[in-house]
Amino acid sequence: MPDLIVEADGGSRGNPGIAGSGALVRDASGRILAARATPLGRASNNVAEYTGLIEGLRLARDIDDAAQIEVRMDSKLVVEQMSGRWRIRHEDMRRLAAEAAAVLPLMNVTFTWIPRAQNGDADALSNEAMDASAAGRRWDPASSRIRPER
Repeated sequence: MPDLIVEADGGSRGNPGIAGSGALVRDASGRILAARATPLGRASNNVAEYTGLIEGLRLARDIDDAAQIEVRMDSKLVVEQMSGRWRIRHEDMRRLAAEAAAVLPLMNVTFTWIPRAQNGDADALSNEAMDASAAGRRWDPASSRIRPER
């Protein structure tokens, strides 16, 4: 049973196009502890997905750097690459995977693919990030529908 659950997503309107990522951290009971949306300007969908992973791992590290973490994503590519089952051929993806692996010891992290329908909160955050990116502004957590529970 993980201590923390990271849900992450990323998207690009066009590929590449206006991009953003979203990530949140839940405790074992499902309560949202932290959330972040990251506008990326112009980027590919894969870059956005990896950025969501990196930001989610950073949020989890800031909460508890010794926690057992389950990452849940609807990106089969990122889940399989980070689990070591698929090779990472593209140099940009290798760099992003290495950045993700440097956030926390991977022995404390498991990766689980989930259907898109089960990743709605992270998807909503990535869409908020894309909207902010398209408008040329920063993401405003106060206006987000996905908020940490107090």
